[in-house]
Amino acid sequence: MRIVFAGTPEVAVPSLKALVASAHEVVGVVTRPDAPAGRGRRPQASPVKLAAEAAGLEVVTPAHPRDEEFKEWLRGTGAELVAAVAYGALIPADVLDIPAHGWINLHFSLLPAYRGAAPVQRAVWSGEEITGATVFQIVEALDAGPVYGVMTYQVPPRATSGDVLGELAGSADRLLVGVVDEIAAGRARAVPQSGDGVSLAPKIEAADALVDWSAPAIAVDRQIRACLPAPGPWTVLRGERVRLGVLEMDDAGAPAEGTAAGSGGGPQAAPEGLERLEPGVIRAGKRAVWVGTGTGPVRLGPVKPAGRGWMEAAAWARGARLAAGERFGREAMK
Repeated sequence: MRIVFAGTPEVAVPSLKALVASAHEVVGVVTRPDAPAGRGRRPQASPVKLAAEAAGLEVVTPAHPRDEEFKEWLRGTGAELVAAVAYGALIPADVLDIPAHGWINLHFSLLPAYRGAAPVQRAVWSGEEITGATVFQIVEALDAGPVYGVMTYQVPPRATSGDVLGELAGSADRLLVGVVDEIAAGRARAVPQSGDGVSLAPKIEAADALVDWSAPAIAVDRQIRACLPAPGPWTVLRGERVRLGVLEMDDAGAPAEGTAAGSGGGPQAAPEGLERLEPGVIRAGKRAVWVGTGTGPVRLGPVKPAGRGWMEAAAWARGARLAAGERFGREAMK
């Protein structure tokens, strides 16, 4: 079957490569236009564009799929199906109707849960233990089309959204190719989504990644892991941004909450009175740094202060010369 692939970020690349290696013919690739990135803010091609060009495929980058020039290009490919993975734009009805089999999408959630741009991040933030991927027929309503196939995935206890998305992207490509095989053979059957259990997963912006230290420790941990690697969790100290890595964990694999000294000692032994830390207040030991939350202190992992590289929290605290009672805040940055 003749297929056009639509996708943009790195997570879409495994699916593109799987379709290229399949029995089907990829006759073109659609991706978002080059976008400014990096310190110089120079336009950079999407990972899908780079992978497609490396494979010798024709690539188009319409400003929007409603553009007449794009519609003519799509008709000219003779594509019978468009397979999309994280393309990044809503598709108008008249464009959905161009291929004989329409457009299908690989979405990284178990629909109808987490419809939207950030399904994995929102699932990690919510503490989901099971997620997965769904291939469905694209309709005008957001992620609401009938479902061709699903796969489930057990979320590791300490996984970041990047960890989960990488695992899903590397395994759900087989689900997508299997659905395309079934459509080509005339055996595919799409099942309408349930009206129960619908939830939304809007994009997480940088402002959403500002850590709320007044939340319970488990919520702080989930927020940090959900925002890694992008947009990146952060906090504010002395009016400047401090980026945060995953919190340190205890022997049971949970975010390490501090206890008073004398409860076992060792290199991570907590300072006296740690359990009374107010939300956001920082307490540094020789080899560890704790921060108060709404339920108890947590132990920082790596940090990245403004203008510097990633470093261990204890090394950062020594260099910062923290005053007694100093705290992370949510005030505006300089």
